[in-house]
Amino acid sequence: MFERARGTRDFGPAEMGRRLAFEKICEDVASCYGFQRVATPTFERLELFTAKSGDGIIEQLYAFKDRSDRDLTLRPELTAPVMRMIAEKRGQIPKPARYSYFGSCFRYEESKRGRYREFWQYGCEVIGAPGPLTEAEVVAVACAILTESGLKDWQLKIGHVGILNDILNNLGLSGDTKSAAMRLLDKGDFEGLAASGIDGEAVQNLQKLSQLNGGAETLAGAREIISSMGVESEALDQLEEMLSALSALGANPPSLVVDLTVARGLDYYTGMVFEVLVESLGGEGQVCGGGSYRLFHLFDLDELDPCCGFGMGFDRVLLALEIQAQSEGSDEVVPGENSGPGVLAVIPFKVDNSEVLPLVGELRATGQPVALELRSRKTGRSLAWADASGATYVMVVGPRDLESGDVTIKRLSDGVEAKCAINAESISQTISSM
Repeated sequence: MFERARGTRDFGPAEMGRRLAFEKICEDVASCYGFQRVATPTFERLELFTAKSGDGIIEQLYAFKDRSDRDLTLRPELTAPVMRMIAEKRGQIPKPARYSYFGSCFRYEESKRGRYREFWQYGCEVIGAPGPLTEAEVVAVACAILTESGLKDWQLKIGHVGILNDILNNLGLSGDTKSAAMRLLDKGDFEGLAASGIDGEAVQNLQKLSQLNGGAETLAGAREIISSMGVESEALDQLEEMLSALSALGANPPSLVVDLTVARGLDYYTGMVFEVLVESLGGEGQVCGGGSYRLFHLFDLDELDPCCGFGMGFDRVLLALEIQAQSEGSDEVVPGENSGPGVLAVIPFKVDNSEVLPLVGELRATGQPVALELRSRKTGRSLAWADASGATYVMVVGPRDLESGDVTIKRLSDGVEAKCAINAESISQTISSM
């Protein structure tokens, strides 16, 4: 037996219909925000990812050497490849540029629900226009995608790395020590912060900052705490401006939390950072994340930094939608997955195919999906095939139908029938009215 590789999945027609519907939602929303679709290779040079994330990432990758002994890897994410693509153009792109992307990614890790070795990512990046307004646009498009997908119970958590940088700089931290403290803050590990040698009163203030979790009104309390630490933070003003712009753009997440200790745990983030969490997914509840970051310095294109973007866990959002649909008893997981004209199965019966093929071609030309029976078999078996293949309607065309000029169309879900003339226009109108 040949089995699919561990951590990978097969998608049948129903699942692919759902995935295509969600991908369309993502791209339709992004297009409304002015984003343009780009694509990059499935494998890249290994150093692209070690330069971004360090050599420690190699053990998580599907890395290999080609026949010329070059180090390559299947891509583990899509942001760095998009940056590489822009760098190869030496930054000669419209500024700002708005790019969206979608594709499969690969990580060698233990697979479980919501985490796979082959997974799909959707994302958007704005390059060449730093600032609160850009950040608001990026968060707004992520919110709009989730809203249009029909997902109901999710939380948008927003922070700002610049605020944490100002505080930690004031405490005299720098380099690896500051990076380690940032990661501890992101995990909420205040005992670890105290053990790292940070002043006890400062740790208490940072813990108070983390407990402010609330909406935009959190910023007033944050100002008091930060001021008591002797820190003046312009980043706090920038975050306030970003939140105001986000509200003006009409973003309305079910839950908005301003958490000033969110750091995303990655050194290249510099400004606003955000995460989207779905409680029903448990430990794999983060379905989207991003913010402002610097990566173009790796390509000697510092003038394009900082950028702002996000990556969305395509599979995790779908999983959350499936859980939601199951709890609601709904057959539709993603809006539009069952929309469009249903497939018409056409079954020639005791007639030459040449009598039917022109009609099939005309129907398809009108936009009516047609599945033509390709095997000569008894009508009962052909009808069973039509039902099992997912057709919505069936039309058996026999000698009497051709002689009379009329044919019967049957809706398979409930057996409702309608008679009409054998021509593409009449058949299409009949189907649309059934």
